[in-house]
Amino acid sequence: MPSGWMKARQTRYGAFLVLYLVVILAVVGAANWLANGHNKTVDVTANKQYTLSDETKKVTANLKQPVTIYYFNKSDSYDQARDLLDRYRNLSSKIRVDYVDPDKKPDVARLEGARAMGDIVVDNGQKKETAKALTEEELTGALVRASKNGEKTVCFVTGEGEHQLSDTDRDGYSSIKDALEKNNYKTDTISLIEKPEVPKSCSVVVVGGPKHDYLQPALDALKTYVTGGGKVLFNLDAVLNVPDEKMGDTPKLAEMISQWGVTPDGDVILDLSSASRLFGQISPVVGSYENHPIVRVMGDNATVFPLARSLDVKSPAEKLFSSTADSYSLINPKTPIDDAELQKAKKGPFVLGAAATVGTGSNAARIVVVGSSSWMANNIMAAPIGNRDLALNMMNWLTSDEDLISIRPKEPEDRRLNVTGNTMRVLFMTSVVLLPLIVVFSGVSVWWKRR
Repeated sequence: MPSGWMKARQTRYGAFLVLYLVVILAVVGAANWLANGHNKTVDVTANKQYTLSDETKKVTANLKQPVTIYYFNKSDSYDQARDLLDRYRNLSSKIRVDYVDPDKKPDVARLEGARAMGDIVVDNGQKKETAKALTEEELTGALVRASKNGEKTVCFVTGEGEHQLSDTDRDGYSSIKDALEKNNYKTDTISLIEKPEVPKSCSVVVVGGPKHDYLQPALDALKTYVTGGGKVLFNLDAVLNVPDEKMGDTPKLAEMISQWGVTPDGDVILDLSSASRLFGQISPVVGSYENHPIVRVMGDNATVFPLARSLDVKSPAEKLFSSTADSYSLINPKTPIDDAELQKAKKGPFVLGAAATVGTGSNAARIVVVGSSSWMANNIMAAPIGNRDLALNMMNWLTSDEDLISIRPKEPEDRRLNVTGNTMRVLFMTSVVLLPLIVVFSGVSVWWKRR
């Protein structure tokens, strides 16, 4: 065989080898580059536990300056935080995550205000905020607080039997208080009986289901506040005769609200749709929404409105959401409700929520009216539905923070497997005894046939 041919063959093989090495190095380099700057994960959990919420994506997309998230802990504890914090870093090039061991870098811990292992500090160079826990809700809340200048105060009116912020029972408003404070709002209570004037410190006023009509000085104070460019959320109860009183009987308040395009009707809404069975037939469930900024992002997130009354809406007000077509408007019904009463009743859908902008320019007022006050109560806010998102979106719209209107982080779904003693014994016999015996028996059978 000629030596020239052998040399040509060796040269060709050498060239192939070099080419293969170049291709392999290029593939490895490209993979590393993609992995470093273009992370992509797929979340297959039922409630998207490892996917950051729409709110978080909006907040990070709207960052106007670089932000550093400091996680203070022992170096062997960093892994428990990386999964969540790295997802934030991958959302925006303006987010930097710094893992700091306070024992090794005490100066950094002091400058950032870390006090204990596990502290999380969000620093945008001008303002620092602390996340109280390693959760998306706390981290996003800290980012919001750091990016906003000044706190806004939501004032809840008291004096006529409204839901109380301090009440932790099922009908109280303590849950909405906690939710507001986690989202950069302060909360306060005001009495229009003691002083018929809305304080200038109130960014939003909430009328949370008064049991009695307001006195004229209180009504005048609310009207003056709105006409002066104020922001008010009116939560009204259905009109019902209950023991010792007439629930929701506030005609003067209803008359005042009607001046702004929303007239509350004196009824109660009965919902016979299948969705209402979870909460009761006098708790209408809403699953579709209008195109208003408050509810545009709600999608198919269900909300529930116990003891709701209908609203008649005209300009300048706009509808937000309505009951289903399987709902009925009843006037002071008696239980049990029979078919004859339903045949005489007006059939839905009925408007349950509306919003209005009153006036123009920077002095324009904004109001939201909901035909239920219990929709923000503790027992409803704790349910895995969209009431919490809806309430916070209303606050964001009322305070002109439309960029924060979104669907917020959901609590991780509890999918623990509860195993009883009998189940444990079955699992033991199946996995430890039965399966190995099947394998042994199969092996012996094959050996016996082949011997």
